[in-house]
Amino acid sequence: MKRFHVTGVCIPDRHYMVDLAEKVNTIIADYIHQGAYFTINRARQYGKTTIINALERSLRDEYVVISISLESTDDYFASRKVFVNGLAMDIAEELRRNHVQEDIISEWEQKIEGDYPLKMLGQKISSLCAHTEKRVVLMIDEADKNSDNQIFLSFLGMLRDKYLKREMGRDSTFHSVILSGVYDIKNLKLKLRPEEEKKYNSPWNIAVDFQVDMSFSAEEIAGMLQEYENEHHTGMDVVKTGRLIHEYTSGYPYLVSRLCQLADERLAGTKDFPDKQAVWTQRGIAAAELMLRNQSNALFDDMIKKMAEFPKLKSMIQDILFCGRNYPFERDNYLIDLGVTFGFIKEMKGTVAIANRIFETKLYDLFLSEMAMDDTLGKAVTEERNQYIVDGMLQMRLVMEKFYQHFIEIYGDSDQKFVEKQGRKIFLLYLKPIINGTGNYYIEAQTRDARRTDIIVDYRGRQFIIELKIWRGNEYNQRGEKQLVSYLDAYGANMGYMLSFNFNKNKKTGIQEITWGGKRILEVVV
Repeated sequence: MKRFHVTGVCIPDRHYMVDLAEKVNTIIADYIHQGAYFTINRARQYGKTTIINALERSLRDEYVVISISLESTDDYFASRKVFVNGLAMDIAEELRRNHVQEDIISEWEQKIEGDYPLKMLGQKISSLCAHTEKRVVLMIDEADKNSDNQIFLSFLGMLRDKYLKREMGRDSTFHSVILSGVYDIKNLKLKLRPEEEKKYNSPWNIAVDFQVDMSFSAEEIAGMLQEYENEHHTGMDVVKTGRLIHEYTSGYPYLVSRLCQLADERLAGTKDFPDKQAVWTQRGIAAAELMLRNQSNALFDDMIKKMAEFPKLKSMIQDILFCGRNYPFERDNYLIDLGVTFGFIKEMKGTVAIANRIFETKLYDLFLSEMAMDDTLGKAVTEERNQYIVDGMLQMRLVMEKFYQHFIEIYGDSDQKFVEKQGRKIFLLYLKPIINGTGNYYIEAQTRDARRTDIIVDYRGRQFIIELKIWRGNEYNQRGEKQLVSYLDAYGANMGYMLSFNFNKNKKTGIQEITWGGKRILEVVV
């Protein structure tokens, strides 16, 4: 029986996985057959090793495929001689696995001596590629692990020189070279310290841009779920579930597989989801998403580490989340390039957006937990948490009424700039401890700006829609009510909530319930 898999390489015969055939065929046709040298650089746990493995399986009939990793090769970088002999040893193993003629392997295995080890390695490569019956493809996984090491840069320089000579008909060398890692080796400045500016220009400038989308589409996720459904017969709507998982993950490979794994192996068979049929539902996937966010894993640990290491990146992301600030998407901007490299942000309609809903909510959770230590309002709601849950269901009307009461008591005399900047943060700090451990929340990215945002709370399968906005007069308020009603229609809800921060001198604060477009809206003005 197959399983969902999130550690190491995914194997089609053992694991449920997205069909990679289209991506692999595109890489082979557009890059490898063309003799391109390129880098597959994507964020952590983005399926790079799995795609390399799939490429190797597809290429082995037509090419000699040398696939190695620099993951555990720290000792290789003691000197150039140690490096070339260690690398030659790894390549020899790959040649035997490819059933290359033994006389070619014997020649290759002759130890490199002398004062110019890289030059001699280059000669070995020329001889190998000139005498093998098939063209040779070199794949190096975890290539960025030592991409700021001068020995590795010299090795890349040697490959570059041989590539250029090959193009002029003056040398034999690898037909295609693929380097895989998080960092783009053409752009070393992301990894280097300021005093190492002399290494900014990577010798890997011969590499072509890699444009293949390695995220999973909703249709690709549905294809994986269909294979699961064919074996387990849960009755799930695979198309709808695939879209739902994509809404949470934006197709980030690890997040897709982990959500499915948690639903299948951790939630199915529990009190809330007694069987597999119960868990492959909207409520079940929401519960898996909550479980995922509440667990420690290497991906989230790395996110927390990167936020601490790059405070300016952290500040930019906080501005986007809490203040609705729009940053133009420009990869030449160091911070934006850094955020894309780590997989935290993406381009959406020309502006910077958080890469997916799970990352966004996790970042909210992280930042709110840091702020909660000094938050008076959050402490107040924590002491009263039980009153907001009746018969297992969240009482959102009471949440809004109590928020109004506490906000007026604590922040009623605060200046406009403080409240305008902190209002969204204050409400989320109030809301999070109430739903924590049972409910989910996320921000609707399409509506988030400096003036308004929509918060969707999912509590035990029921959705609550809350609009937060800065008061800009009655006309603007009415537009907000109309937009809120459209959201209520989309979610099949009859009741919505609107929280307005009003800074008019003669403002009228309070709580009222109105009817708009056949929907009830509880308006809270502070």
